[in-house]
Amino acid sequence: MRVSVIVSAFVAALVGFGGTLALILAAAAAVGASPAEASSWVAAICLAIAATSAFLSMRYRMPIIAAWSTPGAALIAGFGSGIGMASATGAFLVAGLLMVLCAAIKPLGALVARIPVAVAAAMLAGVLVRFVMALAEHAAASPALVLPVIAVFFIIRRLSPNWAVPAALVAGGAAAILLGRVGPMPAPELSALVWTTPRFDPSVLVGLGVPLFLVTMASQNLPGFAVLRASGYVPPVRPILAVTGLASMVTAPFGAHATNLAAITAALCTGPETHPDPRQRWRAGPAYAGFYVLLAAAGASLVGVFAALPPALIATIAGLALLSPLTGALTAALHEDRHRLAAVATFATTASGVTALGLGAPVWGLAAGLAIIGLDHLRRT
Repeated sequence: MRVSVIVSAFVAALVGFGGTLALILAAAAAVGASPAEASSWVAAICLAIAATSAFLSMRYRMPIIAAWSTPGAALIAGFGSGIGMASATGAFLVAGLLMVLCAAIKPLGALVARIPVAVAAAMLAGVLVRFVMALAEHAAASPALVLPVIAVFFIIRRLSPNWAVPAALVAGGAAAILLGRVGPMPAPELSALVWTTPRFDPSVLVGLGVPLFLVTMASQNLPGFAVLRASGYVPPVRPILAVTGLASMVTAPFGAHATNLAAITAALCTGPETHPDPRQRWRAGPAYAGFYVLLAAAGASLVGVFAALPPALIATIAGLALLSPLTGALTAALHEDRHRLAAVATFATTASGVTALGLGAPVWGLAAGLAIIGLDHLRRT
């Protein structure tokens, strides 16, 4: 075990966790999770990430790095308001089950693969854009707190994109302390898992569970496979989907929303800076898992620390963390001219936040895009 392997795993864990924890807490707040349930959410998903990363990396001897679904957390935070933790848990279970079924049933996987990338990316962009737009609102409402954070983010991003969000979080914490806007800090405590009995509400299953599955597949798993292939590996697609899907199902009753392949943070563990020998880079997986076990144990304390920070700061960090995913989603959505109109319709419908017949905007956005593509196909034939 080279020091470089441990360092790469540490950086990947720190960037992946610290950069988007604010989104997890925003999602937990949106579905009405209590502080104990939010802590359980963080602990459970960290344990799932640790278990899947260690098992898959050791089993297949390649650096298979897992993560939580960042776009999925944004989806829950944007459209999960008022559904309750029990109904959200049912949606998480369905999303995990769909992942397992994609691994087990080839026709289902092929059907999902036939959804145009432009439409899936546009749906994701419609979910993310609301968080990014909120940056301007918070900057106008709390300029002394928000503007320095944004400035630090873009300055550090010029030097090291991976460290931009953690640096902005540190800067925001310092600004909040100087402005006297930090609440009482919690005493250190170990995390505990809290069981939530799932409720299977059909409108929530379709309105949240299916979009959660789709954005996780399109924006996490597919780029994650691409990262591994770009580094010279041949990823075992179906076993990875099966293992991460099962992990998502097992941890869903404890709050975890979705476990999947990492993309950006995975790149920190798959290159020559981790180990010059590609056959030895798999060791980053168990090392990464070890750091996530520590993060799982500290989840309760970290949730308490974030709860003491101003809501405007948390929203700002979440918006900054989603700038890059939003850029990628918009690029993919508008890349093909033949699907551009459908993508714009999907984006506009999803971003509107409209709810009808108990179904949320992501479902209607996806339906709008697919309907336009279907009409175009009929016209051509």
